[in-house]
Amino acid sequence: MTFDMNLVVNSFPLLLIGAGVTIQITVLSTAIGFVIGLIVGVARISNLRVLRMLAEVYVEFFRGTPLLVQIFLFYFALPVITGQRIDPFIAAISACGINSGAYVAEIFRAGIQSVDDGQMEAGRSLGMTWLQTMRYIIVPQAFKRVIPPLGNEFIAMLKDSSLVSVIGFEELTRRGQLIIAKTYGSFEIWMSVAVIYLVMTLTISRFVAYLERRYRVHD
Repeated sequence: MTFDMNLVVNSFPLLLIGAGVTIQITVLSTAIGFVIGLIVGVARISNLRVLRMLAEVYVEFFRGTPLLVQIFLFYFALPVITGQRIDPFIAAISACGINSGAYVAEIFRAGIQSVDDGQMEAGRSLGMTWLQTMRYIIVPQAFKRVIPPLGNEFIAMLKDSSLVSVIGFEELTRRGQLIIAKTYGSFEIWMSVAVIYLVMTLTISRFVAYLERRYRVHD
């Protein structure tokens, strides 16, 4: 068996386009997950029982069911309910973003709870409300502590985004499948796809390590 380097070189531009789409899905999904996760994470530790219960149901459902099933729910099941076809891109971003939000919520919850209780008491003694204390004192401190797990979540979403290929969305993995269907070069293409994923994840890991060093919390 020989390794066809010409196939790799010729396919590389198409794979890079797919990699760009993968990054786009990851960035948008993680951004949605960040917003949802921050809100749900705060709700998880709020004094309102109803909020805590709703947040817990959300987190348990989306962490307890496979992302692949959630993608199917958005792309195949939701149109049956609404009567409207959903664009694959919207379905992919929605499913990945909401799934990411459940994990980010737990990251923020743990980060907020790691901040000393005296910080909340200090804020309240200054006349701040609970939400003001969370916004201006607790969350900024917690954010520095959750940079590493947030980076891990971004990397996990980058790899999990390959699942959207099942609904025909042409990200990196799907591009590889289409090229293989035409060239039959399974080994060369899948190795190329793996290397591209590896380069992206290593780059993100280095960036997260840089942020961690810059915003390191000194106890």
